[in-house]
Amino acid sequence: QVQLVESGGGLVQPGGSLRLSCAASGRGFRFNAMAWYRQAPEKQRELVASISSGGNTNYRDSVKGRFTMSRDNAKNTVYLQMNSLKPEDTAVYYCAAALRPVWTRGDYWGQGTQVTVSS
Repeated sequence: QVQLVESGGGLVQPGGSLRLSCAASGRGFRFNAMAWYRQAPEKQRELVASISSGGNTNYRDSVKGRFTMSRDNAKNTVYLQMNSLKPEDTAVYYCAAALRPVWTRGDYWGQGTQVTVSS
């Protein structure tokens, strides 16, 4: 069983930055691929970024060059550094864990953290 707890969301002005954190409980974190998803009102949940157990990352096109996902296996934590935020980044952001080293789908999910980009 893996429990995920996100933090770091909030209200930020366009062009600003936020760093989301996701703390994972349970054993074997370093073997799990992790990902961040987001869901805006009346839209489907979408994959934002993923990271393999080896640290390889992938991003959706709309966040490339602005968002950076990283992991700290010693702290059982993944991060999403979000820079140059835009109003269209507004959404609830979810952390997810996969029971495999490369991301395919989420097996465990966090409760989500709200990110609002507005002036």
